Amino acid sequence: MTQRRPTSFDIAALAGVSQPTVSRALSGNPAVSAETRARVLAAAEQLQYKVDKNASGLRRQQSRTLALLFFEDPTPDETLINPFYLSMVGSMVRACAGHGYDLLISFQQLSDDWHVDYEDSRKADGIILLGYGDYLQYRPRLEALVRRGTHFVCWGNPRANEFGAMIGSDNEAGGLAATRHLLEENRRRIGFVGTVSEAYPEFLDRYRGYVRAHDEASLPAFDRLRVDAGPSEEEGRSAVAELERRGVEYDALFAASDLAAIGAMKALQERGKRVPEDVAIVGFDDLAAAGYANPPLTTVAQDARAAGTALVEALIERIEGQEGEPRLLPVTLKVRGSSQV
Repeated sequence: MTQRRPTSFDIAALAGVSQPTVSRALSGNPAVSAETRARVLAAAEQLQYKVDKNASGLRRQQSRTLALLFFEDPTPDETLINPFYLSMVGSMVRACAGHGYDLLISFQQLSDDWHVDYEDSRKADGIILLGYGDYLQYRPRLEALVRRGTHFVCWGNPRANEFGAMIGSDNEAGGLAATRHLLEENRRRIGFVGTVSEAYPEFLDRYRGYVRAHDEASLPAFDRLRVDAGPSEEEGRSAVAELERRGVEYDALFAASDLAAIGAMKALQERGKRVPEDVAIVGFDDLAAAGYANPPLTTVAQDARAAGTALVEALIERIEGQEGEPRLLPVTLKVRGSSQV
Protein backbone atom coordinates (compact mmCIF):
# COMPACT_ATOMS: atom_id res chain seq x y z
CA MET A 1 0.00 0.00 0.00
CA THR A 2 1.39 3.43 -1.01
CA GLN A 3 1.90 5.74 1.93
CA ARG A 4 -0.04 9.01 1.69
CA ARG A 5 2.10 12.12 1.30
CA PRO A 6 1.74 14.54 4.22
CA THR A 7 -0.06 17.82 3.57
CA SER A 8 0.01 21.29 5.08
CA PHE A 9 -3.11 20.31 7.05
CA ASP A 10 -1.12 17.50 8.70
CA ILE A 11 1.57 20.00 9.65
CA ALA A 12 -1.07 22.35 11.05
CA ALA A 13 -2.50 19.61 13.24
CA LEU A 14 0.93 18.57 14.54
CA ALA A 15 2.14 22.14 15.14
CA GLY A 16 -1.14 23.31 16.65
CA VAL A 17 -1.69 26.17 14.18
CA SER A 18 -4.03 26.89 11.28
CA GLN A 19 -3.33 25.72 7.72
CA PRO A 20 -2.97 29.35 6.43
CA THR A 21 -0.34 29.92 9.13
CA VAL A 22 1.55 26.87 7.85
CA SER A 23 1.47 28.29 4.30
CA ARG A 24 2.74 31.66 5.49
CA ALA A 25 5.48 30.10 7.62
CA LEU A 26 6.74 27.87 4.79
CA SER A 27 6.81 30.79 2.33
CA GLY A 28 8.90 32.94 4.69
CA ASN A 29 6.17 35.52 5.35
CA PRO A 30 7.53 38.01 7.93
CA ALA A 31 4.09 38.21 9.60
CA VAL A 32 4.75 34.79 11.19
CA SER A 33 6.70 34.95 14.45
CA ALA A 34 10.05 33.21 14.72
CA GLU A 35 8.68 30.88 17.40
CA THR A 36 5.70 29.81 15.26
CA ARG A 37 7.84 29.40 12.16
CA ALA A 38 10.25 27.17 14.10
CA ARG A 39 7.34 25.01 15.33
CA VAL A 40 5.94 24.68 11.80
CA LEU A 41 9.33 23.79 10.32
CA ALA A 42 9.94 21.21 13.02
CA ALA A 43 6.57 19.61 12.27
CA ALA A 44 7.27 19.65 8.53
CA GLU A 45 10.62 17.96 9.09
CA GLN A 46 9.09 15.35 11.37
CA LEU A 47 6.51 14.52 8.68
CA GLN A 48 9.16 14.63 5.93
CA TYR A 49 7.05 17.22 4.12
CA LYS A 50 8.42 18.66 0.86
CA VAL A 51 7.23 22.08 -0.31
CA ASP A 52 5.76 22.00 -3.82
CA LYS A 53 7.09 25.38 -4.95
CA ASN A 54 5.42 25.14 -8.37
CA ALA A 55 1.97 24.59 -6.89
CA SER A 56 2.32 27.31 -4.25
CA GLY A 57 3.71 29.68 -6.86
CA LEU A 58 0.76 29.10 -9.19
CA ARG A 59 -1.66 29.93 -6.39
CA ARG A 60 0.11 33.27 -5.89
CA GLN A 61 0.90 33.81 -9.59
CA GLN A 62 4.57 33.65 -8.63
CA SER A 63 7.44 31.51 -9.89
CA ARG A 64 9.27 31.53 -6.52
CA THR A 65 12.37 32.31 -8.57
CA LEU A 66 14.66 35.34 -8.58
CA ALA A 67 16.75 36.22 -11.64
CA LEU A 68 20.37 37.32 -11.16
CA LEU A 69 21.62 39.17 -14.23
CA PHE A 70 25.36 39.69 -14.69
CA PHE A 71 26.49 42.28 -17.22
CA GLU A 72 29.74 42.19 -19.15
CA ASP A 73 32.75 43.76 -17.45
CA PRO A 74 36.40 43.93 -18.50
CA THR A 75 38.28 41.03 -16.86
CA PRO A 76 41.75 39.47 -17.28
CA ASP A 77 40.16 36.22 -18.51
CA GLU A 78 37.22 35.71 -20.85
CA THR A 79 34.48 35.51 -18.21
CA LEU A 80 33.64 39.22 -18.55
CA ILE A 81 32.19 39.02 -15.03
CA ASN A 82 33.60 41.18 -12.24
CA PRO A 83 35.21 38.74 -9.73
CA PHE A 84 33.63 40.61 -6.80
CA TYR A 85 30.18 39.93 -8.23
CA LEU A 86 30.99 36.23 -8.53
CA SER A 87 31.95 36.20 -4.85
CA MET A 88 28.38 37.25 -3.94
CA VAL A 89 26.70 34.25 -5.55
CA GLY A 90 27.10 31.78 -2.67
CA SER A 91 25.41 34.07 -0.15
CA MET A 92 22.63 34.82 -2.66
CA VAL A 93 21.89 31.13 -3.15
CA ARG A 94 21.77 30.58 0.62
CA ALA A 95 19.52 33.60 1.16
CA CYS A 96 17.16 32.47 -1.62
CA ALA A 97 16.95 28.95 -0.18
CA GLY A 98 16.19 30.37 3.24
CA HIS A 99 13.17 32.20 1.81
CA GLY A 100 11.97 29.33 -0.38
CA TYR A 101 13.19 30.78 -3.69
CA ASP A 102 15.33 29.44 -6.51
CA LEU A 103 17.99 31.60 -8.16
CA LEU A 104 18.17 31.83 -11.96
CA ILE A 105 21.58 33.13 -13.13
CA SER A 106 22.03 34.71 -16.54
CA PHE A 107 24.81 36.62 -18.33
CA GLN A 108 23.67 39.59 -20.41
CA GLN A 109 25.18 42.06 -22.83
CA LEU A 110 24.24 45.63 -22.03
CA SER A 111 23.00 46.06 -25.60
CA ASP A 112 20.35 43.33 -25.18
CA ASP A 113 16.72 44.01 -24.29
CA TRP A 114 17.07 42.39 -20.86
CA HIS A 115 14.78 45.02 -19.34
CA VAL A 116 11.66 43.69 -21.13
CA ASP A 117 12.00 40.02 -20.15
CA TYR A 118 12.03 37.82 -17.03
CA GLU A 119 9.23 39.13 -14.82
CA ASP A 120 6.88 39.80 -17.75
CA SER A 121 7.43 36.27 -19.03
CA ARG A 122 6.96 34.79 -15.53
CA LYS A 123 10.51 33.43 -15.55
CA ALA A 124 11.13 35.22 -12.26
CA ASP A 125 9.32 37.26 -9.64
CA GLY A 126 12.08 39.86 -9.54
CA ILE A 127 15.53 40.76 -10.84
CA ILE A 128 18.92 41.43 -9.21
CA LEU A 129 21.20 43.51 -11.44
CA LEU A 130 25.00 43.39 -11.14
CA GLY A 131 27.29 45.54 -13.28
CA TYR A 132 26.34 48.36 -15.60
CA GLY A 133 29.39 50.02 -17.15
CA ASP A 134 28.44 53.62 -17.93
CA TYR A 135 25.64 54.45 -15.47
CA LEU A 136 24.35 57.38 -17.54
CA GLN A 137 23.71 55.02 -20.47
CA TYR A 138 22.31 52.31 -18.18
CA ARG A 139 19.87 54.54 -16.25
CA PRO A 140 17.15 54.69 -18.99
CA ARG A 141 16.83 50.89 -18.76
CA LEU A 142 16.22 51.18 -15.02
CA GLU A 143 13.64 53.91 -15.66
CA ALA A 144 11.91 51.51 -18.08
CA LEU A 145 11.79 48.84 -15.35
CA VAL A 146 10.17 51.34 -12.98
CA ARG A 147 7.53 52.25 -15.58
CA ARG A 148 6.73 48.56 -16.12
CA GLY A 149 6.35 47.96 -12.40
CA THR A 150 9.13 45.36 -12.39
CA HIS A 151 10.48 44.24 -9.03
CA PHE A 152 14.23 44.79 -9.11
CA VAL A 153 17.26 45.76 -7.03
CA CYS A 154 20.71 46.91 -8.15
CA TRP A 155 24.21 46.77 -6.80
CA GLY A 156 25.46 50.34 -7.07
CA ASN A 157 25.41 53.67 -5.28
CA PRO A 158 22.69 53.84 -2.58
CA ARG A 159 23.41 57.55 -2.02
CA ALA A 160 21.75 58.35 -5.34
CA ASN A 161 18.49 56.76 -4.10
CA GLU A 162 17.00 57.04 -7.59
CA PHE A 163 15.42 53.62 -7.89
CA GLY A 164 14.47 52.53 -4.39
CA ALA A 165 16.33 49.41 -3.33
CA MET A 166 19.86 50.20 -4.45
CA ILE A 167 22.39 48.26 -2.36
CA GLY A 168 26.09 49.13 -2.28
CA SER A 169 29.24 49.67 -0.26
CA ASP A 170 30.23 52.91 1.44
CA ASN A 171 32.67 53.83 -1.30
CA GLU A 172 33.45 57.30 -0.01
CA ALA A 173 34.35 55.93 3.43
CA GLY A 174 36.57 53.37 1.70
CA GLY A 175 38.39 56.01 -0.31
CA LEU A 176 38.83 58.08 2.84
CA ALA A 177 40.26 55.14 4.82
CA ALA A 178 42.64 54.11 2.01
CA THR A 179 44.05 57.61 1.55
CA ARG A 180 44.28 58.32 5.28
CA HIS A 181 46.35 55.15 5.62
CA LEU A 182 48.77 56.26 2.91
CA LEU A 183 49.08 59.71 4.49
CA GLU A 184 49.77 58.08 7.85
CA GLU A 185 52.54 56.13 6.12
CA ASN A 186 54.09 59.52 5.28
CA ARG A 187 53.16 59.48 1.60
CA ARG A 188 52.55 62.98 0.29
CA ARG A 189 52.08 62.64 -3.47
CA ILE A 190 49.33 60.06 -3.83
CA GLY A 191 47.99 59.23 -7.27
CA PHE A 192 44.40 58.18 -7.91
CA VAL A 193 43.74 55.46 -10.51
CA GLY A 194 40.05 55.28 -11.43
CA THR A 195 37.43 56.96 -13.61
CA VAL A 196 36.15 60.15 -11.97
CA SER A 197 32.77 60.74 -13.60
CA GLU A 198 29.02 60.74 -12.85
CA ALA A 199 28.92 57.82 -15.30
CA TYR A 200 30.87 55.73 -12.74
CA PRO A 201 29.33 56.76 -9.39
CA GLU A 202 31.11 54.16 -7.26
CA PHE A 203 34.55 55.24 -8.49
CA LEU A 204 33.49 58.87 -8.11
CA ASP A 205 32.63 58.29 -4.45
CA ARG A 206 36.00 56.59 -3.89
CA TYR A 207 37.66 59.66 -5.36
CA ARG A 208 35.60 61.92 -3.08
CA GLY A 209 36.97 60.00 -0.10
CA TYR A 210 40.49 60.45 -1.50
CA VAL A 211 39.93 64.23 -1.74
CA ARG A 212 38.43 64.39 1.77
CA ALA A 213 41.52 62.75 3.25
CA HIS A 214 43.73 65.34 1.53
CA ASP A 215 41.52 68.14 2.80
CA GLU A 216 41.77 66.79 6.35
CA ALA A 217 45.57 66.81 6.05
CA SER A 218 45.58 70.31 4.46
CA LEU A 219 47.27 68.87 1.37
CA PRO A 220 46.31 69.42 -2.27
CA ALA A 221 44.96 66.52 -4.35
CA PHE A 222 46.86 67.22 -7.58
CA ASP A 223 44.86 66.81 -10.78
CA ARG A 224 47.98 65.62 -12.62
CA LEU A 225 48.18 62.67 -10.22
CA ARG A 226 44.70 61.49 -11.21
CA VAL A 227 44.38 59.02 -14.10
CA ASP A 228 41.07 57.70 -15.43
CA ALA A 229 41.14 53.91 -15.45
CA GLY A 230 38.66 51.05 -15.48
CA PRO A 231 38.74 47.92 -13.27
CA SER A 232 41.30 45.83 -15.15
CA GLU A 233 45.01 45.03 -14.95
CA GLU A 234 45.55 46.51 -18.39
CA GLU A 235 44.03 49.82 -17.28
CA GLY A 236 46.27 49.83 -14.19
CA ARG A 237 49.35 49.30 -16.37
CA SER A 238 48.23 52.08 -18.69
CA ALA A 239 47.77 54.44 -15.73
CA VAL A 240 51.42 53.99 -14.70
CA ALA A 241 52.50 54.61 -18.30
CA GLU A 242 50.40 57.80 -18.35
CA LEU A 243 51.92 59.09 -15.11
CA GLU A 244 55.36 58.39 -16.58
CA ARG A 245 54.44 60.27 -19.75
CA ARG A 246 53.34 63.26 -17.65
CA GLY A 247 56.65 63.21 -15.80
CA VAL A 248 55.02 63.68 -12.39
CA GLU A 249 56.50 62.44 -9.13
CA TYR A 250 54.44 60.23 -6.82
CA ASP A 251 55.14 58.00 -3.83
CA ALA A 252 51.80 56.16 -3.59
CA LEU A 253 48.80 55.07 -5.65
CA PHE A 254 45.23 54.50 -4.56
CA ALA A 255 43.51 52.45 -7.25
CA ALA A 256 39.70 52.27 -7.29
CA SER A 257 39.83 48.52 -8.00
CA ASP A 258 42.11 45.64 -7.04
CA LEU A 259 42.65 44.60 -10.65
CA ALA A 260 43.88 48.08 -11.61
CA ALA A 261 46.07 48.15 -8.48
CA ILE A 262 47.64 44.79 -9.38
CA GLY A 263 48.24 45.95 -12.96
CA ALA A 264 49.88 49.15 -11.68
CA MET A 265 52.06 47.16 -9.27
CA LYS A 266 53.33 44.92 -12.07
CA ALA A 267 54.04 47.92 -14.31
CA LEU A 268 56.01 49.65 -11.56
CA GLN A 269 58.06 46.55 -10.83
CA GLU A 270 58.86 46.12 -14.50
CA ARG A 271 60.21 49.67 -14.43
CA GLY A 272 62.48 48.86 -11.50
CA LYS A 273 60.34 50.48 -8.81
CA ARG A 274 60.04 48.81 -5.41
CA VAL A 275 56.63 48.32 -3.82
CA PRO A 276 56.12 49.68 -1.20
CA GLU A 277 59.55 51.29 -0.66
CA ASP A 278 59.36 53.56 -3.71
CA VAL A 279 55.61 53.52 -4.34
CA ALA A 280 52.98 52.27 -1.89
CA ILE A 281 49.76 50.87 -3.39
CA VAL A 282 46.21 50.39 -2.10
CA GLY A 283 43.34 48.79 -4.03
CA PHE A 284 39.62 48.34 -3.53
CA ASP A 285 37.45 45.15 -3.41
CA ASP A 286 39.63 42.55 -1.59
CA LEU A 287 39.51 40.00 -4.38
CA ALA A 288 41.22 36.67 -3.73
CA ALA A 289 44.01 37.79 -6.09
CA ALA A 290 44.87 40.67 -3.72
CA GLY A 291 46.21 38.30 -1.08
CA TYR A 292 48.35 36.44 -3.62
CA ALA A 293 49.95 39.52 -5.19
CA ASN A 294 53.66 40.11 -4.58
CA PRO A 295 53.72 41.89 -2.20
CA PRO A 296 50.20 41.17 -0.92
CA LEU A 297 47.90 44.07 -1.75
CA THR A 298 46.52 46.44 0.86
CA THR A 299 42.89 46.96 -0.08
CA VAL A 300 39.47 48.18 0.99
CA ALA A 301 37.36 45.07 1.56
CA GLN A 302 33.73 44.91 0.51
CA ASP A 303 31.64 42.32 2.36
CA ALA A 304 30.49 39.98 -0.43
CA ARG A 305 28.45 37.79 1.92
CA ALA A 306 26.52 40.72 3.40
CA ALA A 307 26.09 42.20 -0.08
CA GLY A 308 24.55 39.05 -1.57
CA THR A 309 22.20 38.58 1.37
CA ALA A 310 21.11 42.23 1.37
CA LEU A 311 20.30 42.15 -2.35
CA VAL A 312 18.11 39.06 -2.01
CA GLU A 313 16.30 40.33 1.09
CA ALA A 314 15.66 43.76 -0.44
CA LEU A 315 14.21 42.18 -3.58
CA ILE A 316 11.92 39.84 -1.63
CA GLU A 317 10.70 42.84 0.37
CA ARG A 318 9.74 44.56 -2.89
CA ILE A 319 8.01 41.44 -4.20
CA GLU A 320 5.98 41.31 -0.98
CA GLY A 321 4.88 44.91 -1.42
CA GLN A 322 7.34 46.69 0.85
CA GLU A 323 9.48 49.63 -0.22
CA GLY A 324 12.85 47.90 0.00
CA GLU A 325 15.06 50.66 1.37
CA PRO A 326 18.49 51.45 -0.13
CA ARG A 327 21.30 50.13 2.03
CA LEU A 328 24.87 51.33 2.47
CA LEU A 329 27.19 48.52 3.61
CA PRO A 330 30.35 49.22 5.64
CA VAL A 331 33.83 48.53 4.27
CA THR A 332 37.10 47.58 5.99
CA LEU A 333 40.69 48.52 5.20
CA LYS A 334 42.96 45.44 5.11
CA VAL A 335 46.59 46.50 5.46
CA ARG A 336 49.13 44.23 3.76
CA GLY A 337 52.65 44.46 2.39
CA SER A 338 52.01 46.75 -0.60
CA SER A 339 51.64 49.87 1.58
CA GLN A 340 53.88 49.38 4.63
CA VAL A 341 57.67 49.21 4.61
